[in-house]
Amino acid sequence: MNQLNTTDRDPLRLQRRRAISASLVGTAIEWYDYALYGAAASVVIGPLFFSSAGSSAASIAAFATFAVGFVARPVGGAVIGHLGDRFGRRPAMLLSVILMGIATVCIGLLPTAQTWGAWSIGLLVFLRLVQGFGAGAELTGAMTLVAEYVEPKKRGLYTSLILSTPPLGIALATICFFGVSLLGDEALLGWAWRIPFLISALLFLVALYIRNKLEETPEYAQAMNQARQRAGAQKLPLREVFESHWRRVVLGFFAITGHNATNYILAVFSISLMVGSGMARSEALLAVTLGSLVSVLLTPAGGWLVDKFGSARILAAGNIAGLLLAFPIFLMLSTDQFIYGFLAIALGYGLVIPCTSGAQGAFLTELFPVTVRFSGIAIARELNGAIVAGLSPLIAATLLELGNGSVSLPASFLALCCLSSAVAIYLGTQAKNSIRY
Repeated sequence: MNQLNTTDRDPLRLQRRRAISASLVGTAIEWYDYALYGAAASVVIGPLFFSSAGSSAASIAAFATFAVGFVARPVGGAVIGHLGDRFGRRPAMLLSVILMGIATVCIGLLPTAQTWGAWSIGLLVFLRLVQGFGAGAELTGAMTLVAEYVEPKKRGLYTSLILSTPPLGIALATICFFGVSLLGDEALLGWAWRIPFLISALLFLVALYIRNKLEETPEYAQAMNQARQRAGAQKLPLREVFESHWRRVVLGFFAITGHNATNYILAVFSISLMVGSGMARSEALLAVTLGSLVSVLLTPAGGWLVDKFGSARILAAGNIAGLLLAFPIFLMLSTDQFIYGFLAIALGYGLVIPCTSGAQGAFLTELFPVTVRFSGIAIARELNGAIVAGLSPLIAATLLELGNGSVSLPASFLALCCLSSAVAIYLGTQAKNSIRY
């Protein structure tokens, strides 16, 4: 009997390791791709695709194309999330990584506006939409897959491992751009900017290989079997989300507003702000690279705290920290000193993001029932991604321009986002406690 139990557990342990590996690699690719374009938007997209506009207008236009990718994310999250709840986690996650990989490599091969004019801008926007569509379900799928393979009492730690990967992707992207920026502006704007995009092809192939070996999670399989045994027609996952769980979608949306605003301002807008304040481009990229690595190390600690004290408390603590640190972070970013820029990024990624990333996975996966979990989380996260994450760099850049270079308005925007999340998390705990599976 003991031998049988051991044999039964071994395949599950193997699949758990595969699920974690597939989720880590896929999430790293998603955030490498997005941070890569974010870094490019700050450095090369404006000059190469929008040079006919003025300097400030080109920067805003570049951030606008960054935001375009987030417009497609809710659609991709809803469609691929629906497929994940209806047909299984594995095919949904394969589709997600395929779309992301193809779009990112194609951006690296795209002719600039000097060669193709408006066609290049149109193709850039289209590829950003495809990239966003695929990425719309990536992190949701990774969180869902891991949460359904591990014990509930360890969800905080294991999902935090997945959510510690975005800063790693950001660091890899900025390291790549830092490396090619050392070749000089002429080489960077001529051909070197394409290299980081083409490197994504290698990561894509690794993720595809690992995900092809995945099996469905036991929790999902059990829920589907129970659903088939119940009499009567079952609602489609998307329909059930909007009819029965829309309040949880709203609460999930606001619960991660502070996280997304903080993350994308630090990863994307901060580079533009530091360079615009007089810091060398290579130093600004290095500050984001080193600062974001702090979160890779500390986010699992946030997940460990979640398993001790609960996801709502840790998620709220991270947003309160973001509220208190919004103005100090912006003030340090607006100096031309590398040490202050690095400290600003490190504060955000060392205090705010470890709590919000460490708690987010457990909080959101526990917010929705298994049968609509993929769809529910994807819709909540990616609607927030389109409205908050994608627009935060653009909003911050616009507010900076409106304030004639003063950081008061963009810092107030960040503080307001964190405050809205703290309120939503308090309300969200009431919804979580009422779930019946």
